[in-house]
Amino acid sequence: QLQLMESGGRLMQPGESLRLSCAASGTTFNYWNVGWFRQAPGKEREGVSCLRQSNGYTYYADSVQGRFTISRDDVKNTVYLQMNSLKPEDTAIYYCAITMSPYCSMTEEAWNYWGQGTQVTVSS
Repeated sequence: QLQLMESGGRLMQPGESLRLSCAASGTTFNYWNVGWFRQAPGKEREGVSCLRQSNGYTYYADSVQGRFTISRDDVKNTVYLQMNSLKPEDTAIYYCAITMSPYCSMTEEAWNYWGQGTQVTVSS
């Protein structure tokens, strides 16, 4: 059974760094495009980043460009989201997802499997 499991979320202070992990079971990430999404309280879920498996292309939302980095470790079958210079507006539940689509479309309907999410809170 294919499952995605996020981990690493916790309470952080503004300016700090945090790395989220997304581990897969029942599949390997090198068959899929991988994305990170987040949902802040009272807001819709939004796409944060995507890694295209075919050529390593990466996408970042404007709000995280230059601060977040997506990466993949094929040995550990894990995808990471390195988050630097955290801001209070980064507070959200972060989800990883995978899609067979060849594109990094950040619309939810394009993604086939989702993890349960991990909470990141940035507050002083």
